[in-house]
Amino acid sequence: MPKVVVVGGGMAGVACARELGRRDVEVVLVDRNDYLQFQPLLYQVASSQLPAEDVARPLRVVFEDRPSVTVEQMDVASVDVATKTVTGNDGKTMTGDYLVIAAGAQPNFFGVTGAREHSFPLYSVVDAERLRLHLREQLRVGTAAGSAAGPDPDTAAVTVVVVGGGPTGVEIAGALGELFAALKSEHRLPDSAAVHLVDHGRALLAPFSDKSHQYALDKLTHHGVKVTFGVAVTQVGPENVQLSDGTQLPTRTVIWGGGESAGPLAGTCGAPLGRGGRVDVGPDLAVAGFDGVFGIGDVANIPGPGDRALPQLGSVAQQSGKWAARNILAQEAGEPLKPFKYKDKGIMAMIGRDAAVAEVGAHRHQVEGPIAFAAWLGLHAILLSGVHNRIDAFLEWADDYFHADRAADLEAGGTPSRIAWSQDPADQPRITVTEPGPA
Repeated sequence: MPKVVVVGGGMAGVACARELGRRDVEVVLVDRNDYLQFQPLLYQVASSQLPAEDVARPLRVVFEDRPSVTVEQMDVASVDVATKTVTGNDGKTMTGDYLVIAAGAQPNFFGVTGAREHSFPLYSVVDAERLRLHLREQLRVGTAAGSAAGPDPDTAAVTVVVVGGGPTGVEIAGALGELFAALKSEHRLPDSAAVHLVDHGRALLAPFSDKSHQYALDKLTHHGVKVTFGVAVTQVGPENVQLSDGTQLPTRTVIWGGGESAGPLAGTCGAPLGRGGRVDVGPDLAVAGFDGVFGIGDVANIPGPGDRALPQLGSVAQQSGKWAARNILAQEAGEPLKPFKYKDKGIMAMIGRDAAVAEVGAHRHQVEGPIAFAAWLGLHAILLSGVHNRIDAFLEWADDYFHADRAADLEAGGTPSRIAWSQDPADQPRITVTEPGPA
């Protein structure tokens, strides 16, 4: 059996390693973290709807039924596709017969001054927990200002600016809009508290239909979110954000959902790069010119219909991971590699309690409202890794659904609690947040 080195413990890398482990292939999976994080639910961590532990599953537990898979936790300094070698910051190296690059994505700040230093991206569990802690501190200032005996409102503390009208921006804006409304109804936030969403385009959820665009806008507006189209962020400071139309908004909380690019390892591995700094791969997910090297998930430009790359979605990541594993097995058996066939089951986005939009099937049949809301919960629970995480998430969602002020109470005074399923430390991911501020 060959040895396969997989760089990246996200949804794509884990799917690839598990598929290979099912056939007892020797796999070394390398990641800086000891857990698999479920990115579609990060906004729920940031808005106190789920604890961080419920969207992070320890990799040791993920692979406990795959003994041929070894997890190597380390910071990767470089990847060499020519020799299929991975080198850590400590100088340790690993070489395999096959190399799978699944190094994920990072926020793309498009050169906006101050965005990297002063805004909050939502691309990791640490990002989400850092934002939650920051919001908690700002809202405590705001709730004091909202009381009858409190000081004048601190506008920067009670203003949140969300950059980008894609799923990340819409979902976090909807969650925070509900949170702010709950705090205002209890007279714990001043009326001046606001969530602003700005986008340089002309519609929310651009890949969706026009009907979904309008539905998302109506729901966000209903939640009190102020949506502005046709403007871009030109500068982010510690106390304000500048927009391209000359507007300046006082805020200490800028949430960046304005796009992503490949993780930093992509640019240093020696593979050909394309749009977004991502690794260009062929229809079979192989990297041209480098035998036995594959690119999957958000780090890769995977060919889709009409010569366009497939979007950076969790479903694409999981399916491409499994497909790369099968092509490795095929190559090892002397069989031809097969082009990746992505099964597009649709797209969906959550906009708040009982408010979601989904477009499913080949003809993009639209479902909205409570039915789409239930479908969103069900799909994401299924995709969560580990039965404990699924049950935890459902219990948290149920409590949040029937107690509309729950998140407001948590933001003011605590953190979501996780059920103690096991005393085994392996069942607890090690999530470390150094400080509640921008990275």
